[in-house]
Amino acid sequence: MKIACVVGARPNFMKIAPILEAMKPYPKLQPLLVHTGQHYDYEMSGVFFEDLNIPEPDIHLGVGSGSHAVQTARIMIEFEKVVLEHKPDLVLVVGDVNSTLACALVAAKLHIPIAHVEAGIRSFNKSMPE
Repeated sequence: MKIACVVGARPNFMKIAPILEAMKPYPKLQPLLVHTGQHYDYEMSGVFFEDLNIPEPDIHLGVGSGSHAVQTARIMIEFEKVVLEHKPDLVLVVGDVNSTLACALVAAKLHIPIAHVEAGIRSFNKSMPE
């Protein structure tokens, strides 16, 4: 089973690390790690990959920064290409950032099952966009 595991922001890295580790004993589970580039600076993401022992992503979308709408749209456009090429059996999204929304929408529109880990913290603070 090919599983597209999506990360894009620092909180996602912390959530995906134990999931990827838990998949290792099951050779039928084939994670495809996709980094959207929502937080695109090495200082903002590279150190997490090293410290959490996360493998180098299989695919970098490299979307970078922009308004929420622009960034979400870019992620959707690029992730759709990945999904159409790699044909995952499942899309795994974590957290509540723009990457989560964008990739879940793409998967839903392409009729690919979605797994969502952690629906976000409940701060009830509307000024916290992510």
